[in-house]
This record gives sequence, C-alpha cells and structure tokens, in this order.
Amino acid sequence: MTVQVHSDSQGAATPPASFRPGVVVRPATRFTDAQLGLLHDGSLQILQDPGILCFNEEAVSVYAGAGCATERAPDAEAWIVRVPPPVIEEAIEAAPSRVVLGAREPANALVVDAHVPRVYFGTGSETNTVLEIEVGDAAPAGDEHRAALRYTHHRGAIRHLLDSARLCNTLNNVDFFIRNVNIQDEDIDDSNKDVNVFLACLMYMTKHVQAGLTSLDALEHVVRLGEIVAGGADAFRAAPPLSFIACPVKSPLQMVDDTTSKVMRIAERGIPLVLSSSPQGGSTAPVQEEGMLMQINAELLAAIALTQLVRPGTPVLYGGVPVRARLDTLHDLYGAPEFIQYHVGCAQLARRYGLPCYSSAGVGDSAVPGVQATVEKIFSQFAVAQCGAPYIHYAFGLLDRTGTWCPAQAVIDNANIEVVKGILRPTKFEEADVQNAIGDVRKVMGSGTRLYARLIRKQIRRGVVANPYMLESEGDHDRVLERACDRLAELRAAPGEALPRQVIESIRAEVPGLVPPERFVL
Repeated sequence: MTVQVHSDSQGAATPPASFRPGVVVRPATRFTDAQLGLLHDGSLQILQDPGILCFNEEAVSVYAGAGCATERAPDAEAWIVRVPPPVIEEAIEAAPSRVVLGAREPANALVVDAHVPRVYFGTGSETNTVLEIEVGDAAPAGDEHRAALRYTHHRGAIRHLLDSARLCNTLNNVDFFIRNVNIQDEDIDDSNKDVNVFLACLMYMTKHVQAGLTSLDALEHVVRLGEIVAGGADAFRAAPPLSFIACPVKSPLQMVDDTTSKVMRIAERGIPLVLSSSPQGGSTAPVQEEGMLMQINAELLAAIALTQLVRPGTPVLYGGVPVRARLDTLHDLYGAPEFIQYHVGCAQLARRYGLPCYSSAGVGDSAVPGVQATVEKIFSQFAVAQCGAPYIHYAFGLLDRTGTWCPAQAVIDNANIEVVKGILRPTKFEEADVQNAIGDVRKVMGSGTRLYARLIRKQIRRGVVANPYMLESEGDHDRVLERACDRLAELRAAPGEALPRQVIESIRAEVPGLVPPERFVL
C-alpha cells in the first residue's frame, strides 16, 4: 500500500512570530525507502492479524464506526480490533504535520514540524529518586587534586520537582520540560497529583511543560490552570504552554482501558498530545529491529487513528519509545546500540508519514555520573539528533536507566549537548564567504606573523566558532563532576523566574486540590 503523506503543513498550526531555534539538521538515515515500505506494510498486516486487543469499549465502538472489524476476545475482557489500511491512511492524512507548543515566555515556544528537521532536547521520565552530589574537602586518601564527593538519595517530592524545573529553566540547551520527578509527598494522591505536578512544573519554568495525566477527573482543572498561565482560553488554544503524554498501548498490541479514555477526552479538546508506546525488545516486542519497528509502528498507528476518529486534526506526536531487554534480568537496557537503532527507525517512519516525532536519547544504565554514563548518553544524544528526530526527551539528568534524577548530571548533559549541537550545526557559507576566506588567506600570508587569530572575531559573529567545553578540567585531573556541582550551586543561587503573584492567585482561586502556597516556594 502507498500511504499519502503530507506534502506540506496543511492543517497544521501557524508558527508563532518567535520561537526557540533548536538546531536544523540534514537527517542521517539508517533505512532505505524500500525497507521503510516493508516495515509499513508489515505493520498494516499486524493491525489486521492479530489486530489490537482493546480493553476500552468506547474505543471499540469508535473503531467499529470507522469500518474496523471487532469481536470479543475469547480469553480476556477485551475486544479484538482489526484496523484496515484505509483507516490508517485517513488518520495519517488528518493528523497535522506541524504542532506548536507554547510557553509562558512566548520566545520559548516550539515548532515541531515533520518537514523541518529542527531538533529540540528536553527532560523526561518520572523518577522516584533524586540523587544529590556534594563536593567536600580532599579525598580521604590524601590526594589534594581529588575532592571528596558525597552521594545522597532522596525520595522525590514537590520541592525536588520545583528545584528541577527552576534549574532546567536556566540550562540553555533544555528546550522543553517534561515532569521528571515523581512527587510522593504524604498529602499527594491520585485525586490531587496532576494539578500539583503541573503547577510545580510551571512555577519556575518559562519553557513548554508536558506531563501525563494520573486521573481523568483532573483534566479540566489542569486545562484551566494552563489557560490562566496562557492569558485566556483563546491564547491557550493558539499556543498552549502545557500538553500531555499518554501511553494507551501496553505492548504487545494491547490498548488499555483507563489511558485510552484519557486519550479520547484530550483529543476532543484538541490539546497537543504525545501518543507513546514503549515495548521492550526481547520481552514485549521482537528484539530484531525489523520486528520491533513493525510492532511499535502498528501500536502507534492504531492510537493515532483513534485520536483522528475522535477529532480529525488532533495535534499528536508519534511517540516511539522502544527499549531493549537485558538478556540476564529482562530489565530495560538503554546503553545498548539497539536502543539507538530502534529510535532512528521510529524517527524515519514518522518522517515518512509526515508526522511530528517524539524520541528518546541521553539515558543509560549507569547509576552515577562518570565515563559509563557519558558514553551511553552522548552516543544516543548525537545519533538520535543526527537522524532529525525533532523532539528528544530523556536528554537531561537521568541515571540508573529512568529511575533517578540527578541535578549535577543535568548540568553535565547540558554541556555535552552543547557539543552535540555544535557538531550538527548547519553550514552557512556562500560564494561571498568563500571569496572572503580567500582574501583572509592572502592577507595572512602577506603578514609578518602568518596567524589568523586577529580574524577570528568576525567568524564568531557569524556563529561558526564554538566555545571550549563548558566544564573543562585543568591539568591532568578530570574534575568535570566537581565543576558541574560548582556550576549547579551557582545556578541554584540565582533567583528563579516564578509565576507572577496575580497569576498564582488566580490559579489558587479557580483550581482545586493544590497544596498550601508555601510548598511551592524554594
């Protein structure tokens, strides 16, 4: 089957006057067009046999109304839904190719466009643990060049999420903020978690904010919070400062009841939504990339089809979050090359369909900062960005897979992504620049020093000269982690950009379930 992809941004949101520039790349590819066609055709076959096992009766009715075959599953309280190719084709055509994600500071808005490989990096996961690292005096062994480092683990709470958002607001390479700490305060439960998560994220964050939805009952309250921050319902619709993530599919090929209900209600409101699926190669999906990619693609296409059947034109991101299983424990394995390969494949498939893509990079298996963490993180940060994945989460501060948030590691990741962006920076020269360079060569060769140093300033102004590594060490001792801790302390000492007092008062007057105001002050 030949899928009709978007040839332009028809039906997509209008870009704002100003937005974060990201870095525009020339996408590297892993698969040929023929291979992508095979993967797509395989996904369509999977969607018809065995189909999707759907546990949400309302969604089954929506699929059936569009011409999908449905039948009760013989061994589960669910239905088998077989999605024919025309339903998928119409959904791909209906979904916008461009999604605008607004922000409290308008210049921080994002334009995620399937046809423009503009790469953004952000946070992610919802970690239960926060790792703080403190720099002490010289190491006990007596090496005066090596500081003692103290590691302390904390149970995630509102104050940690507030601190994380304020820190990430100051890190120049963080383009968006996905809640990254699970708030586990004693007075937080499913009934009030969502409003407190979103307020904690927005309190010191002027970039786009994203999170999941624990309770469907909180949807209207969270949307109202977003409308107040945006300056009204119309402003929220035009460039929402918050959006949602939902994982309606439990791999393999099972559409769960509660999250599917959330997806349909969010779609009805037309709010931007990441539809994610996170199968594990070797346990809940095939380990070989062709099998993994066909399955995850089938899962995502089924979810995208549901949103477009509920409300054509719903802004969605193709959220492929595949991982690989360890062969010894069957836990997630993020540092393996397959993790990168899976994500490059998802990005290529999304681009083939003309759908904005949500990807992962910058997460590994190390429990502490160091060489292993850097290797696992920076390879994926570079490779996934190089393939043109426009919206990359997990990129800052994660350790121990997605179990720990470490502020000092986020500072290191920010420095590393600066290097990644520098490598991927597009070339800018034209004929006039070539002639200027020739003139520089002649000028220097006619001088007494034969050095180009005095000519560098104009190249700095052109933006073609990178700064030294942000956390570089001196001499023959690696002090990157120590420097990161020092830099973290400096950033924390700076005043945060808190929400204006009148906005906070309006939120508290209209949004129920918030914990006392003093809990949102750092």
